[in-house]
Amino acid sequence: MQSDVDSVSQSTDGKTVRKQLRRGVRLLTSTDHTVLGRLYLVFGIAAGLWGATDAMLLRAGLVTPGSDVWTPETFSGLFTTHGLTMLFFFAAPVIFGIAIYFIPPLVGADDLAFPRLTAAAFWLLPVALLLTRAGLLANLVGFEALSPPMTGWTFYVPMSTNMTNPDLDLVLIGILLNAISTILAAINVLVTVFTERAETVTWATLDSFTWSMLTTSGLVLLAFPVLCAASVMLLLDRNFDTSFFVPGGGGGGPLLWQHLFWFFGHPEVYILVLPPMGLLSLIIPRFSGRKLFGFSSVVYSTLAIGVLSFGVWAHHMFATGIDPRIRASFMAISLAIAVPSAVKTFDWIATMWGGAVRLTAPMLFCIGAIGTFVIGGVTGVFLAAIPVDLLYHGTYYVVGHFHLILVGTIVFALFAACYYWFPILTGKMYNTQLAKYHFWLSAVGVVVTFNLFLVIGMLGLPRRMATYPPQFTLLHQFATVGAFLIGFAQVIWLWNMYRSVRHGPAIETADVWDLAETESLTREWRWFRTRRESTTQQNQHNE
Repeated sequence: MQSDVDSVSQSTDGKTVRKQLRRGVRLLTSTDHTVLGRLYLVFGIAAGLWGATDAMLLRAGLVTPGSDVWTPETFSGLFTTHGLTMLFFFAAPVIFGIAIYFIPPLVGADDLAFPRLTAAAFWLLPVALLLTRAGLLANLVGFEALSPPMTGWTFYVPMSTNMTNPDLDLVLIGILLNAISTILAAINVLVTVFTERAETVTWATLDSFTWSMLTTSGLVLLAFPVLCAASVMLLLDRNFDTSFFVPGGGGGGPLLWQHLFWFFGHPEVYILVLPPMGLLSLIIPRFSGRKLFGFSSVVYSTLAIGVLSFGVWAHHMFATGIDPRIRASFMAISLAIAVPSAVKTFDWIATMWGGAVRLTAPMLFCIGAIGTFVIGGVTGVFLAAIPVDLLYHGTYYVVGHFHLILVGTIVFALFAACYYWFPILTGKMYNTQLAKYHFWLSAVGVVVTFNLFLVIGMLGLPRRMATYPPQFTLLHQFATVGAFLIGFAQVIWLWNMYRSVRHGPAIETADVWDLAETESLTREWRWFRTRRESTTQQNQHNE
């Protein structure tokens, strides 16, 4: 009798294993945009948590003015991996994950134009991330031949050409693979919107997020090939004695690297910020009880930012001694690009003004994103002016400005989208009270940390330094408290997401946000309702 029970148990276990294996194979070979969109999101979140851990370690090292926690070499390595991970493997994959999942329903398409290309683009990313962080992983297992490069995420030469660390070559290959992946994803988005759009979806009725992804994809196709070329040239200089960036070597010298890198690097800022702006333009009207104010101006400002973004790269190079007339032209365009950004801010505020604003978790994050964008944007306008840039170049002022945009605007907008579309992604609802705790802790942490960076920078403290004068100790300690508050808030978010996916209440209606069941539901929510009805009917048929 016992042997029969054991045999039944083993048979059940075997079926479970085979079922899990089949599920794993389907996951690895899927070309479904919903599956790949989720994979992008999970990958981006995991990479973001890894990069955020670097940031927490960096802030821990800055609690004291000396190198009491990390050596200067370890600090520089963490700084490099933090920047590379957050910019290349967190923000962009999450943005394209949202696009891959939601653009087909937003434009009335069945799938992306090139499903296999979507899968190829995604599976390049884990390989690229492992190559980029190979030095840190090698150190963790005691293999010291590789160590994280100490160049910073900008790889400035001649430091990067003279550095003998072989891990820098792996990092460059990882960045190259990441760039190829991003280019493939951008091609897919462009072709999908142009060729797969439903007849009822005209250019005039295209939503703001899709417009932002169209512009972003165009920027990717123009900027990322330059990054690919520059990475290959740097690899050749390091390994085959070419002289593209070697001083006096007959090539362009170190300044050529800066031109190529920033020709990619500044459009990259708008590649990362335009989709979150599109999300804000999509979500804010939903909780304001009215349509987006100035929809056409939002679209035209998006296109204007895309065009102007390729005329501002040299404002990162004002301190290099380039011709003052050239500096003046780049200053003018850098100031001008603030105008379409201000148009968007005005439209968002005007949409809320006089509306029936509901302070849900998505709306709170939208409002927080607008507030930090105003501060980050104004400080960016100051940095666009040559005299101010020369004064604050290389200080914590730049770090504060950049992180107010990257964390306070981009990440907040992504959290707004996460909470807004979580029911579509999972079929479950999250704990709304925990979501509001997550917002308030994140908002306080961001305001404290990055505004203190502005103050520290105005006092003249250089960035990227493992040590600093003792008079800055208290300011750094408060900034570290703010940073750990941000980190604690993300623990709350993770717990909320995990519990909600596992045990959250199932969604009973597509009108999750009480937007009136038919007329006010946007395309993706109507698509979600259709899928739910189809699944319900299929389950009833199977029963």
